[in-house]
Amino acid sequence: MSTLAWIATAALAVWGWLLLGQGFFWRTDQRLPVPVAAAPERWPAVVVVVPARDEAPVLPLSLPSLLAQDYPGRAEVVLVDDGSTDGTGRLAGELAARHGGLPLTVTSPGEPGPGWTGKLWALRHGMALARARGPEFLLLTDADIAHEPDSLRLLVAAATGHRLDLVSQMARLRVASGWERLIVPAFVYFFCQLYPFRWINRRRPLATAAAGGCVLLRAETAERARVPESIRQAVIDDVSLARAVRRAGGRIWLGLADRVDSIRPYPGLPELWRMVSRSAYAQLRHSPLVLAGTVAGLALVYLAPPATLVAGLLAGDGSAAWAGGLAWAVMAGTYLPMLRYYRQPPWLAPLLPFTALLYLLMTVDSAVQHHRGRGAAWKGRTYARPETMPDR
Repeated sequence: MSTLAWIATAALAVWGWLLLGQGFFWRTDQRLPVPVAAAPERWPAVVVVVPARDEAPVLPLSLPSLLAQDYPGRAEVVLVDDGSTDGTGRLAGELAARHGGLPLTVTSPGEPGPGWTGKLWALRHGMALARARGPEFLLLTDADIAHEPDSLRLLVAAATGHRLDLVSQMARLRVASGWERLIVPAFVYFFCQLYPFRWINRRRPLATAAAGGCVLLRAETAERARVPESIRQAVIDDVSLARAVRRAGGRIWLGLADRVDSIRPYPGLPELWRMVSRSAYAQLRHSPLVLAGTVAGLALVYLAPPATLVAGLLAGDGSAAWAGGLAWAVMAGTYLPMLRYYRQPPWLAPLLPFTALLYLLMTVDSAVQHHRGRGAAWKGRTYARPETMPDR
């Protein structure tokens, strides 16, 4: 066989493994309610903690959805105004007065202490206030997340019915613009490939992760795991949180959301680029070797199939064209369930190699920015050399 055919065959072999051996990551059936999650006899108290920094544009859509939760037990909301300059805290109070519903407390933690990332500093402050209320559960949710009225009830029913310490849902991200259609479903697809939900949800887990936009956390477990102090420097705080809970002996469930939506718009490529690149190199532990391996892996898995198909056809190399084409078909087929989940047309599936090329470039750019000392930047703050949690 030619070198081209060997490359195509290697890509096809990798896709055969991903199809069957990577926890069926491409399926989208890990959703709430999980089986046999009956309503508890007594609904436990919950405090919702919302870190918010300059979120005035999205707060009128997200905060009223939290205040309107039809939770049968005692629940309240703590919004932590993390140094906003757009009147986020004031707007939150106005929305609570206008809409009513669950009690709302608005507080501010001041500037982050040494060694803390901004969101975790805000969570620390909010969780401290919440613990004073004596809740059994904390719902940690972002300010750009909108919840259906029964969202909290379903989360708590799953946690109590299955004795889970952390229940997390990957919020359905906004898909409206052309770039969002091209990049957002792939973002979730790649996350599921890296952290297969079935592996996470096993009694003997093979992976650990959470989705930071919606995390229901048992308060006792948070204390035992020393959250958020134990992860105070993490940029990828959701995965770090899940690992801290797992190390403390907690059980975790992660799935896709049907009734929890992110309303933050990413209308153009620059906004989506920043979303991915700000933490991509942190995910690789700031290692040039891991970066090189990741680039090579992305090239083989996503770029080689269409490249070897075209090159094989032009060179008359039937083996390369056949193997490359089949690998591309398997790739597109595994992407279809995610496109259906996001209600997108199936013709986007063959474009996944182009999207993967964009993610490869975003990851390289993340590394370049890190080595220039700019690190992860978000909402006016830059974290030049954040620490990541060890993989356990």
